[in-house]
Amino acid sequence: MRQTRRILPVTAGDISGAASALYELGGMTVIHDPSGCNSTYNTHDEIRWYDQESLIYVSGLTDVDAINGDDGKLIAEIVEAAQITRPRFVALCNSPIPFINGTDFEAVAALIAGQTGVPAFYVPTSGMHDYVRGAGLALAKIAEHFVTAPAGRRPRTVNLLGMTPLDFANAKARASLIAGLEAEGWQVVSCWAMGDDLTALTQAGGASVNLVISAAGMRAAKVLGRRFGTPAVIGCPIESHAPAVYRALERAAAGEGASFVTYAAREISSGPAVALLGEPVTMGSLAAALAARSIPARVIAEAEDSRGLLAPGDTPALDEEAVIAAVGDASVIVADPLYRPVVPDAAHFVPLPHLALSGRIFLAQMPDYFAPGFDAVIDAVAAVAR
Repeated sequence: MRQTRRILPVTAGDISGAASALYELGGMTVIHDPSGCNSTYNTHDEIRWYDQESLIYVSGLTDVDAINGDDGKLIAEIVEAAQITRPRFVALCNSPIPFINGTDFEAVAALIAGQTGVPAFYVPTSGMHDYVRGAGLALAKIAEHFVTAPAGRRPRTVNLLGMTPLDFANAKARASLIAGLEAEGWQVVSCWAMGDDLTALTQAGGASVNLVISAAGMRAAKVLGRRFGTPAVIGCPIESHAPAVYRALERAAAGEGASFVTYAAREISSGPAVALLGEPVTMGSLAAALAARSIPARVIAEAEDSRGLLAPGDTPALDEEAVIAAVGDASVIVADPLYRPVVPDAAHFVPLPHLALSGRIFLAQMPDYFAPGFDAVIDAVAAVAR
């Protein structure tokens, strides 16, 4: 039976993705739900919960509220909370029950903004999609509503799009990424959305190029491209692959094409190859690094929003049956440890934990993809694949 799972967990949902993307921006995120979506997010998907405050609320939707459609109660409670906390914005997130009921969140957001003077918008989640979809929708809303028109484009400046702990849970990852870019003479204008506040993100229109480091950043890149003409490079500067990414940034900033997918230009063999199972941009960048070592690799993407991010031979795998089929002929498989039960016995399994799948279970082993020395992981995979 498709779209069911008896062995594998699901990745974090779209509500968690939206809340994660907005966590550090000074806004108030309201999840309209009885409480399950909020508790899942803060107990499993959010590693900043105990160290950094954020206004993440749940409406406490009751059966009577759902049946009667008492939106006035929701509006009144949000208005009261906003008047007390004075957030930079109010973001409304849908969950399965109000999604099925057809709650008019656009109208609710307009009423809240009118009564509080605080910008309010709706992130169209539903609890039916994955974290990439939710984070992407949330960051796109920020790009649409808050980024201001620049006086001009500053040379050698870059926005980092798609950085949340769900994909980059290692606490050093942001610093490692920025250090590598600065060593090449690039100045980071904004990081979407980890380590920067809303003020930094509002300046993103003045950057000369956007670097999309995960699928969650693609929607914001398209909005910024449409509004300001900013070109985008897609890929992670992972040690030996970093020079290719930096060259692509140079070309994009110089106006040589609208965007460059730096990891897609690689050969896929017709036979078994290393299977990289996970988020498409990070895994695609690993595949490019392996290809540079003459190791054929293909990506098995777990994200729904993978269109345009996969090379020929890569495979989207959105349910358990698809995952099992996709890894069936692989001799080496790189994936979160919780995928191990579906890996063929004859295959060599290389664990690479991913917070969006396994939560905090392997938090101490989360990789810093941008750290000097990460090539040791790639070299180890190449060694067993030869």
